Order: sequence, then C-alpha cells, then structure tokens
Amino acid sequence: MKIYNTMTRKKEELKPITENTVKIYCCGPTVYNLIHIGNARALCVFDTLRRYLEYRGYKVFYVQNFTDVDDKIIKKANELGKTALEVSENAIKEYFTDAEGLNVRRADVHPKVTENMDIIIDIVKTLVDKGYAYEADGDVYFDVSKFPEYGKLSHQPLEELQAGARIEVGEKKRDPMDFAVWKAAKPGEPFWESPFGQGRPGWHIECSAMSRHYIGDTIDIHGGGADLIFPHHENEIAQSECATGCTLANIWMHNGMLNVDNKKMSKSAGNFFLVRDMAKEFGYEPIRFMLLSVHYRGQLNYTTEVIESCKSALARLYNCRDTMERTLGTAKDGGASEFAKNSASTARDAFIKAMDDDLNTADAISAVFDLVRVINTALADKDVTNGDISVYLDEFNSLTNVLGLLYNKSKDDIPADILELLEQRKEARKAKDFAQADKLRDEITARGYIVEETRQGTVIKKA
Repeated sequence: MKIYNTMTRKKEELKPITENTVKIYCCGPTVYNLIHIGNARALCVFDTLRRYLEYRGYKVFYVQNFTDVDDKIIKKANELGKTALEVSENAIKEYFTDAEGLNVRRADVHPKVTENMDIIIDIVKTLVDKGYAYEADGDVYFDVSKFPEYGKLSHQPLEELQAGARIEVGEKKRDPMDFAVWKAAKPGEPFWESPFGQGRPGWHIECSAMSRHYIGDTIDIHGGGADLIFPHHENEIAQSECATGCTLANIWMHNGMLNVDNKKMSKSAGNFFLVRDMAKEFGYEPIRFMLLSVHYRGQLNYTTEVIESCKSALARLYNCRDTMERTLGTAKDGGASEFAKNSASTARDAFIKAMDDDLNTADAISAVFDLVRVINTALADKDVTNGDISVYLDEFNSLTNVLGLLYNKSKDDIPADILELLEQRKEARKAKDFAQADKLRDEITARGYIVEETRQGTVIKKA
C-alpha cells in the first residue's frame, strides 16, 4: 500500500517498523463541545484506514488522544459553573455517542492528558536538561532556534514563519517563534505540580509524550486534519526529535478540509455544523458515506444536495443486500458459477487497487457499485443459484465492511407490531382474502411503511 506522505510530498510504500503490525497515532479532539463535521472527517478516514489494513492482514495498534485540559475547556467550565474535568468527561461521553453513530471503532488506547501528566512532565524535563527548552517565570518554552529543521513538515522556510510570529501579552519567551511546552498556573485554573512549578502542559507537548509512551519513539503513521500540520504537528516533530533523537513518524497522513456550500466552515460564517444536529436530520450513516465519497486529501464540499444523494446511494446498497438475503432462501440449489466467482474477484481486485493507492475510498466505492450492477442483473435471472448469491453476498459484505458501511440492519428498524401486521397480510393473501390483505396494507401504509411485492417475496421499508 502507498500513502501520500506530507513530509516528502509523495506517495510512499507503507513499511511497518514491526513486521505485520502498523502503529498509528491520530490526534483526537479537544473535548469541550460536541464534535463537528470537520472532526468527523478525520475520524472516518482513519477508522477506514485501520479497517483496510486489517482486511489486508495487518495487525493495527491505534492510539487517539483526548485533550482534556485546555483554555477552551476552562472557559466553558467557567461559563457553566462546572469544573474543567466535568466538562471534558461529559464531552468525551458525547464524543463516543457520535463516533459510534458514525460506526467509528474505539481506538486501542484513548489516552487523556490529565491521566498522563507524569510522562508529559518527564519529556518537558528532558527538553530542558538537553538545552532545547528554557524556563521563564514558571513557563517553559521550546527554543525553535535549536532545531534547524523546523518547518520541514509544512515546507515553510523559518524566515517566512518568523515573519508571522509574535509574542502575546503575558508571554515571556525569548523569540516569537518559541512555543510553550509548560504553562505556569493562573488563578482559578487547574494545575499540576512539576519541577518548574505549578502549571499545565502546552497543547503540542501532550502528543509527543503520549505517542512515545504508548507506541514508541517512532510511529508508522501519524494522522490528523490538514489544519494540524502547522503549528501542532510541526511543533510535535521539533519536541519529539530533540527529546529522543529519532524520527517521530515515518509517514505523515493528513485529511483535507471541509467546505459548506463552497465556503470554509466556521462559526463566524454561520455554516458550522455539529454531527449530532446533522444526524438528527439525515442519520449518521449518510454522513460517513459522504465523508468517504471523495478522496481523503481532497477538499470536501458539503451541501444538502450532496448528503441527499448519499442517502440515495446508501438505499441502493441496502436494497441490493436485502434482495440478496431474501433471494438466497428461494433461489434454486446449485454451486457458484465461474462467472459469479470472477465477478466477485474483479470487484475485489478493483477495490484493493483503489485502496492501495493512497486510500482512494472514492474509487473503492465505485468498485462496490460496479459489483452491485452485476448482482442486480444476476438476481433478475430466474436461474440464479444460491451458490452464486452466496459468493456475491460474501464479497459485497466484505467490501462494505471495510468502508464501515451498511451497519444498520433495515429489518431491525421495523417495529414488531408492523411486522405482525405484515404477517397477517401474508396469511390473508394465502387465504385469497384480498380485501383483508388490502386493508392491512393500507394500515401499514398509514403507519409510515411501504409494502412491495417482488419476485423474491414481500418487502417492507420506511416510507
């Protein structure tokens, strides 16, 4: 598999440090609010990467942190009259609700800053002891001048970065480019004891500490949104490589940003969408489908029309799967034909080719729909065998599972009382009591469900 490496600006072969095991660190959210659609893109992209690597036979060790102490969390806590810990713990709980709704699996480890303070303080102390960081009245700053390669990830010369740098009011750093790895405690803020005095970590140092602790000095893949390239990931590299003397990550993988109606998403523009609100209107699964429908590095433009088309595409996939499952029990017995086997193999090869080429989920989805067209044609043939359908169904389920799609069983959405009415209608039809069957059908329709008769049997679905 080849992945585009932000560091080298080219696609590179994935070569895990540990044979057959890929270790991934992905920057998680600052937990003070519900996640927005931009957060969801990174979650779904790296969840799909993990699924695909497992599909290809790798073991994956996946770490995603929670930043649970931060200025935004403290501000929110003060507004609500709560502690910072109460705010962050509630936000983490709500995060998992949305992540599970998007079918994003939990990481192997979800480290929190507040639970890893010892290792964070330790790496800050290492930087100070090695002369890469300095103390200033309780604050500790990283000295960017001590790391000549600063800017190598964002591909910006140090002179250009210096031009936009400044020292904020209250900061005691020597140079505008220097950044905080430890902040002295302010009145009313949570703090921890350290060799530098009471305080809390800077944002960037936490990931350097936790990735090293849970994975090691060098990560196979470090992921996150493109907005993290500078300064967050640039600063991580400087801290980590100075502290350990090792390359922080072999591949830097960043997903592109998201626009709304061709405009950058932002609160000030009034086009800021929370996943929770979108899910109430469209459901979670269309959101995941939309986020995977374009290449992860490309810019994704969200519109109502786009997500509605994603709902329609998902309906086609569900209809295909449901029809296969119904037909499997009624099709004639027989082994799988060479045509069915070859068609499944062709779809698999196209899917793998797309995903091996920098996780091209857009082309992978196209490969699945090519298979759907073959399946629909086969199902229309009265001579189709249950062996053919089994081959198609197994391949279809395998590929959609890699993408994390079709995780809602449609029949589970039909209430028991509606299913009972459907059974009564079937019995009425068997007894040739068509008036009663029509009456039951009208009652089902009035309750918001559609009944269809197909060659494979009766189908019921939401209107």
